[in-house]
Amino acid sequence: MKRILTVFTLLTFLTGNSFGQDNDSPYRTSLKVDAPIIAAGMGLSYYGLTIMQDKEGLTEEEALLQNKNEVNRFDRFSAGWHSESAKKTSDIPFYGSFALAPALMLFNDNVRGKAGQVFVLYVETMAITGAFFTMTNGLVPRDRPLTYSPEVPLSDKTRANAQNSFYAGHTAAAASATFFAAKIFHDFHPDSPARPYVWAAAAALPAGVGYLRLRAGKHFLSDNMLGYAMGAAAGILVPQLHKKTNTTNISLIPVSGRDYSGALLTYTF
Repeated sequence: MKRILTVFTLLTFLTGNSFGQDNDSPYRTSLKVDAPIIAAGMGLSYYGLTIMQDKEGLTEEEALLQNKNEVNRFDRFSAGWHSESAKKTSDIPFYGSFALAPALMLFNDNVRGKAGQVFVLYVETMAITGAFFTMTNGLVPRDRPLTYSPEVPLSDKTRANAQNSFYAGHTAAAASATFFAAKIFHDFHPDSPARPYVWAAAAALPAGVGYLRLRAGKHFLSDNMLGYAMGAAAGILVPQLHKKTNTTNISLIPVSGRDYSGALLTYTF
C-alpha cells in the first residue's frame, strides 16, 4: 500500500494538468474535488487494510466445530470448497484486468491524448473501490468457504485472513477496472460498432475471476455477487459523474467560498 501511495503521488505531480478542463474530452475533472476524493479513498483503503489484518481468526475449537448447515441455503453448496489451482489461476485475469485502462491510454488514439485525465479517473475509481472493500471487509468478519473443508490445515483456518470472505475483493477490483475501461471506450467512441463486444468482455472477465475465487474456497457466491456489483458500479459511475453531459440526473459540482472548498452531489427529480 505504501508503494501504491508513493507511485500515485509521483504520477499526480507529473500529470498535474490532467485536472484541468479539456474541450475535446467528454469529462470534466477538478483538482479541488477529485484530489480530496482520491486522497480520502486511499486513506480509507489503508485504514481498512489495517483493520483486516487485525482481525481475530477462529480458535482451534471453533475451526474443528465448523458446520456447513450453519451457512445460509443460498451459499451452502460451496461451503468446504478449496482449490489451490483455482486460487493461482484467478490471479491471471485479476491482474490482467488492471492493464485494460492503461492499454486504452497507450494504444487508442482518442484516449491517448487525454491519458492524464483518464488516469486521474482510473485512480479515483480504484481508490473508491478499495475504500468500500477494505472498510466493509475489515468491519464484517465472515468465515471463508475453505474453513468448512476437512482437508484444509487447521493453521489456515485459524488465520485472520480466513475471516475475509465478505465481500470478494478480487472480483470487485477486477469489475471496477474492466467496467471502467469499457465506460471510457464507450464515451470516447459514441459511434463504434465494437461497443457491445467491449462491454461483454468487461462483464465476462470479472465473472471469471469470481468463479475461480468461488472454486478456490475464498468467497461464497453472495460475496462474489456483491463484489461484482460494487466494482461495476464504481467503474461506471465515476466516469459518468464526471461527464460534461450527465444524463443520469446526478451531478458532482465543485463549490468553494472564502474559508472552504469541496463538492456538492445532487440528484434532480
